[in-house]
Amino acid sequence: MNAPLWQASEHYIRNTHMYQFMQAVNQAYEVELQDYSDLYQWSLENTAEFWEMVWEYGDIRAADVGSQVLINEAQMPGATWFPEARLNFAENLLRYRDDQLALVFRGEKGQRETYTYAQLYKVVAEVAAGLQRAGVKAGDRVAGFVPNSPYAVIAMLASASLGAIWSSCSPDFGINGVMDRFGQIQPKVLFATDGYFYSGKTLDSLPKIAEILQRIPSIETAVILPFVQEQPNIESIARAQLWQDFKDPQAQEIEFQELGFAHPLYIMYSSGTTGVPKCIVHSAGGTLLQHVKEHMLHTNLHRDDTLFYYTTCGWMMWNWLVSGLAVGATLVLYDGSPFYPQPSSLWQIAEEEKISIFGTSAKYIAACEKAGVTPQASFDLTALKAVLSTGSPLAHESFDYVYEQIGKDILLASISGGTDIVSCFALGCPIRPVYRGQLQCRGLGMAVEIYNDQGESVREQKGELVCVKPFPSMPIGFWNDENGEKYQAAYFADYANVWAHGDYAEITAEDGIIIHGRSDAVLNPGGVRIGTAEIYRQVEKVPSVLESLCIGQDWQDDVRVILFVRMQPGYQLDDEIRKQIKETIRANTTPRHVPAKIIEVADIPRTISGKIVELAVRNVVHGRPVKNVDALANPEALSLFENLAELQS
Repeated sequence: MNAPLWQASEHYIRNTHMYQFMQAVNQAYEVELQDYSDLYQWSLENTAEFWEMVWEYGDIRAADVGSQVLINEAQMPGATWFPEARLNFAENLLRYRDDQLALVFRGEKGQRETYTYAQLYKVVAEVAAGLQRAGVKAGDRVAGFVPNSPYAVIAMLASASLGAIWSSCSPDFGINGVMDRFGQIQPKVLFATDGYFYSGKTLDSLPKIAEILQRIPSIETAVILPFVQEQPNIESIARAQLWQDFKDPQAQEIEFQELGFAHPLYIMYSSGTTGVPKCIVHSAGGTLLQHVKEHMLHTNLHRDDTLFYYTTCGWMMWNWLVSGLAVGATLVLYDGSPFYPQPSSLWQIAEEEKISIFGTSAKYIAACEKAGVTPQASFDLTALKAVLSTGSPLAHESFDYVYEQIGKDILLASISGGTDIVSCFALGCPIRPVYRGQLQCRGLGMAVEIYNDQGESVREQKGELVCVKPFPSMPIGFWNDENGEKYQAAYFADYANVWAHGDYAEITAEDGIIIHGRSDAVLNPGGVRIGTAEIYRQVEKVPSVLESLCIGQDWQDDVRVILFVRMQPGYQLDDEIRKQIKETIRANTTPRHVPAKIIEVADIPRTISGKIVELAVRNVVHGRPVKNVDALANPEALSLFENLAELQS
């Protein structure tokens, strides 16, 4: 048995939402659940009762709950949740109207802007009135081409208050990436900033906005938000008006539209690196209930917490972050490069805003370590009680870095889920220990199993991560997929009535989870399946390497492992470093993990949310087309992998 890196004290445990929720279950159902394992098992065996308890514990606001929780429990897809309920997502996030800070915006240029809960309610009322004046009604789409700022939160809440469907993407998307997304859903109103800041640069969005309006005639009104200039010049943009002219300053109250649990709230998008993005439709009730569970029980979020997640509006973690308003916490929004003007910038903000829950990507934590950032020694982080990480598997060494350089007495929660479920399958657990390299637990109510190649459920073996029971945040479906064929093919083609998520993972002896990478990127040399994360973890140990990307190349009727590395400044890949990489991989994994070729590249392509794109590189190496390069933050990097002489021998 591994020794834990962190274990909560008994006093801490008894004051967590998780512990208190467990006692509420014990009392309500006359059971004697003792620990998380007991509670998790109870949540799977009593599906309807569990989600009803989450509703009550989270104090979900609704005009009507109804008498039924779940119909067609054995059907996936096809289960129906809270069929008689009537609620509004925005009403639940705007339940508080006091002087506590709701939003703190921090920008790359040192900007700071705040909204109390009372101020947030008022400005959402003004924008909702503007949307009504523009003819927006329940079911209409409202799009945001926006940075992670209060504008995005306000516009989303105003849209949701009317029952409109919100969809957003980051302003650094290329025009084709925007068209591939918003062009499919035909929004009625577009909210867009005049520009944005990134890595010290000021970027103008107005020409893109003009082109979007030309190419998407369904947009009747474009609301231009002053982000870069105080008074943007929009005379040349048809159907556009300024934010201050769109709002109705007389509006005081919001008339929340009470709609069904399954009424659509968000349209989100798959990464789009293998074709036109899938438009994934999520329900208001399912999103709310799942997020309240994850924030309160798994993250231990309270009203007096300050929650931060480094994200853009094109990544599902933005939607997850915003739901923290339902708990009444203070949210810190940041837009810009996390390394500008220096690698420690976000940790300085953590000190200044007294952030108690700091969320980021695994890549950011690894990059901080590589850059020699020492947050605990450099900043006052006494308010910090948890660090959350997602986006890709968190390396074992990054666990060590967090506890050595960020804080010894904090919960490190590596979490994993996806845009597909707008939430997580594996999460943190404040009443369980943290073990090196492991996600602490499977989420409550999420019947997660690992299937081997024979479709059998296994433990302590690698295999496909699946979910064998329905859960509320399953998508309603895909946009423009009336008969559900695309939805069925995306998640249920491999196993009937079982959600296959596309992660290669294992359940550990400690009942934690290890994610070994995406299933579609799994390497298969000599018929042995290898998760790319297993190789990345070892390469991270080599100080001269900044980052890496691994693929399988078809070679002589088999597959060979190819590793591409981007070097730290001042280093070049040579035979000595190649030898060091190979020896590190061989010593800590197996000979089959050792790459046949290690090749230096100047850059590694990634999506706008920061994920490296192994499949796109694999296509380039094999001379196959890469669809939808506009989904990439740096599409020019793909050319670095074309016609490499090293791959011909």
